[in-house]
Amino acid sequence: MRPIGIVTDSHSSITQKEAAELGVMVLPMPFYFDEECYYEGTTLSREEFFEKLDSGKKVSTSQPAPVEVMKIWDSALEKFEQILYMPISSGLSGSCSAAFVIAQEEKYKGRVHVVDNGRVSTPMHRSILDALELIEEGYTALEIKQILEDEKEKMVIYIGVETLEYLKQGGRITPATALLGTVLHIKPVLKLDIGTLDTFQKCRGFIKARKTMIEAMQQDLNTTFKEAYQKNEVYLLAASSASEEITKEWVEEIKEAFPGMEVMCDNLSLGVSCHTGKGALGIGCSCKPERPKKKQLS
Repeated sequence: MRPIGIVTDSHSSITQKEAAELGVMVLPMPFYFDEECYYEGTTLSREEFFEKLDSGKKVSTSQPAPVEVMKIWDSALEKFEQILYMPISSGLSGSCSAAFVIAQEEKYKGRVHVVDNGRVSTPMHRSILDALELIEEGYTALEIKQILEDEKEKMVIYIGVETLEYLKQGGRITPATALLGTVLHIKPVLKLDIGTLDTFQKCRGFIKARKTMIEAMQQDLNTTFKEAYQKNEVYLLAASSASEEITKEWVEEIKEAFPGMEVMCDNLSLGVSCHTGKGALGIGCSCKPERPKKKQLS
């Protein structure tokens, strides 16, 4: 039995195939089309998801059932002495808080460590890669949990959306605002910062939205993340619910704006795409976790 394993959910944008390659486990998150429940990457493919979305079916997200969370934990604990459970940020879903409650059950105490470091999508994926590196470096599960949560604020992501329809359905904007925005060709840029998603700027047209996101990221690297950026300890991230062609164009646009930096790009998870719709693009960053001396960890 290996000492530490990692379990996450599909909001991390890690597919089941990628999970097997990394040696982690991914809990498929549920969502609904017209009251019928599907599970990301298992009962509905990405292509089928967008076909249903394009057909006009009403889509909504849901938390995983506690029994499904416990099932994947039990499976992981057959292979690992302890596990780090790294779900979507508590600022975006109640599933993280529910996991904390489940982890207090006797059979999970001291064996399941829930990590809430404000992540979703590519930043969450990157955080899992950080955790795997820390495991290889010999840190304990509790040490890794603290290291990752101490880095909570060292991340940001901007997301530009092509349609206002799904923000309206999710209650983030009113129907009147959605209608006016559509008429005026408004494309909002959203900002994910420490686990909360808010409107950052409203742009006339998607080309302007893309330019705004890149400028915001450049500003952040020269201010908020300046120290880590100067030490080459910033990971540049991207995400997309657009076509493969547009996604490639977006990544190239980012590379041109940030010469010499690698760009890690994921498909936005279906759970996130429920809220952004098709055609969304994102850019962001996270910082390499600081490795404190172990005696400094509480």
